[in-house]
Amino acid sequence: MQGIHELRENRGWLLAGGCISIIAGMVAIAYSVVATLVSVVFLAALMIFSGVVEGAYALRHRERGHLVLYLLEAVLAIVIGVLLLRSPIAGAIVLTMLMATYFLISGVFRVVGALALRLPNWGWLLASGIINIGLGIVVWSGWPVSGLWLLGTLLGVNLLFSGWARVMLAMALRSQPLHPLTA
Repeated sequence: MQGIHELRENRGWLLAGGCISIIAGMVAIAYSVVATLVSVVFLAALMIFSGVVEGAYALRHRERGHLVLYLLEAVLAIVIGVLLLRSPIAGAIVLTMLMATYFLISGVFRVVGALALRLPNWGWLLASGIINIGLGIVVWSGWPVSGLWLLGTLLGVNLLFSGWARVMLAMALRSQPLHPLTA
């Protein structure tokens, strides 16, 4: 029960993170096209930055071997980042398919985790997983037409339900006894 004790000690952070996630989710849903394009541009910037860092690391530590592989990885990250910046709409369509895969796999993990761990208020985690699986199915069925606005909407819904799962867990931990054997 060490994990529960650590969660209980940090329930304030869990609650704050959940509230921030809920607010971010509502904003992403309200401005789904903007959220989609901002996500694509942000990812592009991260790819370019990581490619530059990877390239610098490869050149600085070239005596360790595999210089060509590290440089190819760096170039790939930079090229993908530039392509996303040049065409955020096409990038959004491709990322929409990747998000469908993410939602399906993370939904399965959440369902399995909820059923296996049975943390306090585990039903919220189970619901979050089921919703993620449903979101993945919706994305697959509407692709590529809905790729522009759907990504921002789905991110918002995911943030909203993940936030509520964290808030409900933090609230349940508040009422849990400090020592499980005394209950």
